[in-house]
Amino acid sequence: MACANGDPRQGWLAIASDLAHITLMTGRVLIIAGSDPSGGAGIQADIKAVTALGGYAMTAITALTVQNTTGVQGVMALPPDFIRHQIDAVLSDVGADVIKIGMLGNREIAEAVADAIDLLTDEIQVIVDPVLVATSGNTLSDDGVKPVLLDRLMPRAALSTPNVDEATALTGEAISCTDDLRRAGEILFAMTKAPVLLKGGHLSGDSVEDILLTSDGATSFSHARIETTSTHGTGCTLASAIAAGLGQGATLGQAIKRARAFLLEAIRTAPGFGAGHGPVNHGHTVQSRWQRFEDF
Repeated sequence: MACANGDPRQGWLAIASDLAHITLMTGRVLIIAGSDPSGGAGIQADIKAVTALGGYAMTAITALTVQNTTGVQGVMALPPDFIRHQIDAVLSDVGADVIKIGMLGNREIAEAVADAIDLLTDEIQVIVDPVLVATSGNTLSDDGVKPVLLDRLMPRAALSTPNVDEATALTGEAISCTDDLRRAGEILFAMTKAPVLLKGGHLSGDSVEDILLTSDGATSFSHARIETTSTHGTGCTLASAIAAGLGQGATLGQAIKRARAFLLEAIRTAPGFGAGHGPVNHGHTVQSRWQRFEDF
């Protein structure tokens, strides 16, 4: 669907201006996730999103993948102990304000990450993006990850961000409309007792609606759908953008609003790379200044 009339950048620019005060703090974000060599999703997208929004990104890589915009051709999981060493090395030195968890891959890795999360103080917030299936449809986590997500990681999270497919896998509920999405969110909130943002991008329609479930009830965020194939890494990008906001002192609502506006502009200005689901433009926050060589 088309963008709104007028300058489509105004939505992003207005929200960025309203929330400018939250960038006064850098925001240290430790990202625990898999790597995407094509740069559109996973750790690479996470680093770009956090950096573009003024945060400081660190990583603990859980898996190496062979993938591009057309799909995932291979996955090599790293040893759980090595992943723990990465986490411990970062936290014992630089520290973190927020930890964002993405692709885990298997139960052993999920348990190792959960063990590390159990040792955190409450001051470190956690964002869980329950990565189970790639945009291309390829499976990225085995069945053993689901119970760890539901029993140990999502209950500890300041926010979890499942899409339609992930919400279906976690709840067993078929989701074909916004009402189904809300119901799945209610189920997940009841199961985890923690905030959950259900993303409706995979549903059909002229608009996209995301639904936030918290102890205060349901809040909807909607926008006009942008017809595009540039959707690689959108889930990773949104979760990391939210994590950056929380690390910078924003409320959950503020962080979600800025992250959604950031992602929409990144989709709108996507570079069009690749033959499949292409990457978004994470760098739109800096391009207006740094792409003008005549200024130097």
